[in-house]
Amino acid sequence: MLLFLLYISLGLVLLYFGAEGLVRGSSSLALRLRVSPLVIGLTVVAYGTSMPEMVVSVKTAITHQGGISIGNVVGSNIFNIALILGISSLIAPLKIKLQVIRIDTPIMFFTAVLFFLLFRDLTIDRHEGAFFLLLVIVYTYGNFYFSRRAGKRAETEFSDALGVAHIKNAWIELAFIIGGLVLLISGANLLVNGSIGVARLYKVSEAVIGLTIVAAGTSLPELATSLVAAVRKESDIAVGNIVGSNIFNILAILGIAPLISPIYGEGISMIDIYVMMGVSLLLLPMLRTGFKLSRLEGVFLLGIYGGYLYYLLSR
Repeated sequence: MLLFLLYISLGLVLLYFGAEGLVRGSSSLALRLRVSPLVIGLTVVAYGTSMPEMVVSVKTAITHQGGISIGNVVGSNIFNIALILGISSLIAPLKIKLQVIRIDTPIMFFTAVLFFLLFRDLTIDRHEGAFFLLLVIVYTYGNFYFSRRAGKRAETEFSDALGVAHIKNAWIELAFIIGGLVLLISGANLLVNGSIGVARLYKVSEAVIGLTIVAAGTSLPELATSLVAAVRKESDIAVGNIVGSNIFNILAILGIAPLISPIYGEGISMIDIYVMMGVSLLLLPMLRTGFKLSRLEGVFLLGIYGGYLYYLLSR
């Protein structure tokens, strides 16, 4: 038991620092492209902090542990909205830009509904994965294309917001990115092995482990990034990171993993999918009220996550 807990703890540490390195390297690289801070949050930072979910889901797809793979994505999306945005808005009410309300949050809800429709047979096959992957490519390209107009201000705004220094040497950027990926892969192996060991020891289903321990663990980079952004009152990054991560989790992770091996999500309840769609939909009216996410709304989101966690542990 102690060995499994050591695996999980060390895996979480490696995932955190791996994502940190990846985000720093890729963010510096993005500054060279001169795109807006919101788009960097929605894409580069969001995709970078979602790499732990990607690595874990691909690994579990290869080893035919679909319950962990799907549970990781669904659980992370619920965790991102209900817990991370809940805590972030308690630190400081998050001001929301019109693009997030009109475009990105509806796209996030659309991807959740699309996943529900394709996962009714509890399987994501290669054709469905390829369709998801095509959608995330279109979404990412569209974001970068339309952000070029605001590109001249990107470096100053983003550097001021998160204190991200533009790395002058491209080789150092590459070292951060490759080093981050190595740590992510190593951490994912430890986290998955430790979680499976605990699950078998206590006869807990792989789906529940994926929805809780693995989902929370792989979402630590999103948690750290959004909390830092909230403290520095940079709502673009705090909210964009979560919305972008949730879109990436479904379209990219469930796009790539099934191409390697079709995923059968045994143990995933439709209630889990309903909760994910529900919190995604709930976010829309919340963001529209005064164009911010208030502390009271944050408390409500935290209450939803507490109730969902109680349901998971009791079922």
